[in-house]
Amino acid sequence: MKVLVYSSHGFDKPYLNKFNKNHQLVFTENQLNVNTVNLSKNFEAISVFTSDDLNKEVLEKLNKNGVKYITLRCAGYDNVDLDTAKKIGIKVANVPAYSPNSVAEHAVALLLCLNRKILLSQQLMHKNDFRLDNLIGFELKNKTVGIIGTGKIGASFAKIMNGFGSKLIAYDIVENELLKKEVAIKYMGFEDVCKKSDIISIHCPLNENTRYMFNKKTFSIIKNGAVIINTARGQLINTLDLIEALKSNKISAAGLDVYEHEKNIFFKDLTEKPPQDSVFNELRNLPNVIITGHQAFLTYEALTEIAQTTLNNLNEWQQNNQCKNDLI
Repeated sequence: MKVLVYSSHGFDKPYLNKFNKNHQLVFTENQLNVNTVNLSKNFEAISVFTSDDLNKEVLEKLNKNGVKYITLRCAGYDNVDLDTAKKIGIKVANVPAYSPNSVAEHAVALLLCLNRKILLSQQLMHKNDFRLDNLIGFELKNKTVGIIGTGKIGASFAKIMNGFGSKLIAYDIVENELLKKEVAIKYMGFEDVCKKSDIISIHCPLNENTRYMFNKKTFSIIKNGAVIINTARGQLINTLDLIEALKSNKISAAGLDVYEHEKNIFFKDLTEKPPQDSVFNELRNLPNVIITGHQAFLTYEALTEIAQTTLNNLNEWQQNNQCKNDLI
């Protein structure tokens, strides 16, 4: 099958090539949008990433260009108009679970960097300032950790925090019965989790019910001085409201691997043309914020699984089999 791989990067191209045996892969660094959709002419399938835009107009043009299959190199599919894809007969599949430990461990890394002032410590070290006065952290043992979303990643995060001796509470529309057998975790309403948690880590999908679930109202009820971690999707948090909460110390710190307007920033080399996004620049300049560029998934194990699953989706379609990862 001839496949155009949109939004290809130096970190994923080698893995796709390594495990590919059946397809003609053509790589482009271009993101998929209305301006680049015509690159897909004469391709039977395309592969896309989180930064690609598959709205109604793009999907209709893909269909006109002869594209029959779309395989996502990610779990989330909030950037795909599935109703339109189904209507016009384009198959769409994702990578539903790729090494959830990778994302969960990164969430913990962000938390520890914030809590133990690791970045500030390194900055002072290079200035030859070896005082400890501004580097006081707190233990994670006995702290209440609220987990929003307890799917595979949220469950992995819960198990790690359980190892620290933290008290676990969670909110999810569906309780993870297996997780409840593995760790001591108590489910409660969303507002109750916000009110009781010293640390909140977000691991839920982005949809019409969760978009901006963390906003000015939410921050007003969150426990004073809470730490918030987001390795899920940027639009789960209203950034302007988060900045206000951080400046007032309602939120003591934020560790973010995602940003609501990251599409034109992350995964790119902007050293010669820095981002002109004033909100992003204000956020990243706050002393109590750590931002990583959507790298929580970026491990050897995860990249291997993403490549293998992406290619297997294509294999199943090529063989006219039912793809187990079909989204429609």
